[in-house]
Amino acid sequence: MKKFYTGIVICLLMLSVVACSSTSSGSEGDMSTLEKVKEEGKITVGFSGEVPYAYEDENGNLTGQSVEVARAVFEKLGIEEMDGKLTKFGSLIPGLQSGNFDIITAGMYITPDRCKQIDFGEPEYSIGEALAVQKGNPHNLHSYEDIANNPEVKISVMNGAIEIDYLKAAGVSEDQMEIVQDIPSNIAALESGRVDAITMTGPTLESALETANAKNIDRVEEFSQPIVDGESVRGYGAAGFAIEDDELREAYNEALQELKDSGELLDIISEFGFTEADLPGDMTAQQLCES
Repeated sequence: MKKFYTGIVICLLMLSVVACSSTSSGSEGDMSTLEKVKEEGKITVGFSGEVPYAYEDENGNLTGQSVEVARAVFEKLGIEEMDGKLTKFGSLIPGLQSGNFDIITAGMYITPDRCKQIDFGEPEYSIGEALAVQKGNPHNLHSYEDIANNPEVKISVMNGAIEIDYLKAAGVSEDQMEIVQDIPSNIAALESGRVDAITMTGPTLESALETANAKNIDRVEEFSQPIVDGESVRGYGAAGFAIEDDELREAYNEALQELKDSGELLDIISEFGFTEADLPGDMTAQQLCES
């Protein structure tokens, strides 16, 4: 009997310790990301270093289409400080999933595959693809299909970019692709003659060629947009959120909608070469994830 009561006392003590320990870790551990960043007045955002989406200007200040849109959204949410981190495009989703960033953005399209890994906010812009070649376009390339039809042609594309999927859909083999880590490496691969073409979004390519002052590279003006599953492809870019961060995503979407309704979104993105034709219209993240 004595052992029985002793056992009860031990169990009660153990339960008490567990209860105390769970209470002590309470409120902060249960805070949502939105609550945390509002309380701290600071949010950490992962940006892909890609002009015109996110880059450092001549004074070392972080700017770009995605940077300024995010900054305007967070101001509406009362979050005073945005800690922007420039990183490689392929590191954005892993960085978000590992908790290095609260959200990610900059040149990231909403795709069904990515929707399995993260949640997306509503689209902020819509743009098409572009192609650049060596001066004079010696291989007469005007589409991804032209590349697929000439096995000798090599094309450089950035790691993790949606263009890889578009190229594969057009029949371009992996052997024809050289995967690089950033835009300058893309330009260098074409200028050196290591590849015959490079591809990226229109605004990115235009900015990259201007920045590099590339005299031996031509942008293909009569370029046919990629066709996937019978439809011409346009990419829709948006901010990305961790799967469990519904509250932060919804708050971001509400503030973004205010920017759209007021016309402020167009004012912001037009400073970086975007036009009214590049607005996302009525397209939604859900439609893009299910497409």
